[in-house]
Amino acid sequence: MAVTPYNNREVGIKGFVIAGVHSGCGKTTVSLGMMAALKQRGLTVAPFKVGPDFIDPGHHGRITGTTSRNLDGWMLSRHANADCFDRHAAGADVAVVEGVMGLFDGYDGGSDAGSSAQMAKWLNLPVLLVVNAKSMARSAAALLKGFEWFDQDLRFAGVIFNMIGSQRHLTYLKEAVEGHVTMPCLGGICRDEDMSIPERHLGLVTRQDHDLTPEYIDRLVGVIERNVDVDALLAGLPDVDVKPVSCRPATDFGRLPNRIESSTGIRPGRRSGSGDRPRIGVARDNAFCFYYQDNLDMLQSCEAEPVFFSPVRDRRLPRDLDGLYLGGGYPELFAAQLAENSGMRRQIREKSMDGMPIYGECGGFMYLCRQLTDADGNVFPMTGCFPYAARMFSRLKALGYREITLTRNTVIGPEGRILRGHEFHYSALEDDAEGASNPSIEYVYRVTARAGLSHTVEGCSVFNTLGSYIHLHFGSCPQAAEHFTARCIDYQLNRKHTL
Repeated sequence: MAVTPYNNREVGIKGFVIAGVHSGCGKTTVSLGMMAALKQRGLTVAPFKVGPDFIDPGHHGRITGTTSRNLDGWMLSRHANADCFDRHAAGADVAVVEGVMGLFDGYDGGSDAGSSAQMAKWLNLPVLLVVNAKSMARSAAALLKGFEWFDQDLRFAGVIFNMIGSQRHLTYLKEAVEGHVTMPCLGGICRDEDMSIPERHLGLVTRQDHDLTPEYIDRLVGVIERNVDVDALLAGLPDVDVKPVSCRPATDFGRLPNRIESSTGIRPGRRSGSGDRPRIGVARDNAFCFYYQDNLDMLQSCEAEPVFFSPVRDRRLPRDLDGLYLGGGYPELFAAQLAENSGMRRQIREKSMDGMPIYGECGGFMYLCRQLTDADGNVFPMTGCFPYAARMFSRLKALGYREITLTRNTVIGPEGRILRGHEFHYSALEDDAEGASNPSIEYVYRVTARAGLSHTVEGCSVFNTLGSYIHLHFGSCPQAAEHFTARCIDYQLNRKHTL
């Protein structure tokens, strides 16, 4: 099935979306199992995830050996999604796209924006539907008939019944749907609690804390191969045409300049051992692991050099940094280690006060605060770049897509620039007189969200440090990566001038 991607024609591969009828039906386990089974068959698998998810893509990467990419119909344009899919599916045998929530669930109840259904139509991919069939028999026919009827622009590759009680149960289900729906039944998977990946408050446990073992992956493959007709699935998939990528590198987004000018108009030279590419420290460890890979790629395409470090383990920042990027994750689970690493905390605060461009989101923003109180009431000092106190709660404090407009000039863009992202967290800033009344803090985001949601502090800026609970996707505004890189260049030039 493999094809040669580097030629002048469009490249045909196979591809499909794995979607559920609702959240929690087992589509992630089925997706991981399908990716593992296809890879074990010798196929090159290109993994993707619909929606603003950071955890599932990590597990995809472990299974396939390939970085999984986020696709999102609300944060990103149709062109940006198609470009991402083309760029990273080219050269693969099969593209497997794991959906988000239920097939038709997305930004709101009135449209398919942000849904798996929207992405399947945009990419012209058929849908493999996963149904939790526990305690279900003939009603499955009515359910599937409704899914087929609801949006007739969708194509279905088939259905897998999950959580069935026995092979006899599967026979009932097949009898029920026969003659009522067009999608073929490709199999049924029995209940097996041992196949589940552990969960915690933001979803599945991350790859950093629960790396899938070879034994677990082999079990996934066995479950799929014994219970799903993979041959029939592959045989029924149409070819998907993707644009060849031979004329552009993997990190070239086609919209970013080859060189980024600083605000002084000076362009750095290309790095040659000790050249002037701006070095951006990226916090990456068990506490900080939520990044859209495209954000990092876009910084690289602006000629920035991401330099990974661990605020948990490393005692000092990497040398000669020109900026910092602190992504989200689980700082509350590693608060004791972060607090104990006082040298790292002190260095980051000093860099902030020195004017280094620093961007922190969600967990990274919490780390930039003065202190963090965990769910048990334990208080831990953080970096103190912002005078706020963050506290963990037992219930969700915010969830949903956000569009932000910059109300002042910031390290990611000038006043008036619009970006899109997503917010999902169990912590909040405490009512804190010290933080709320601090005159040095500017609030630089005007946030648009769905009705009924109120926001307190968003988009906090001090010196050249910017923090927020919102995970922004730079693909919604590629100039953000350009602007942050340019600010890092400015800092580099100023730093060298003062040496």
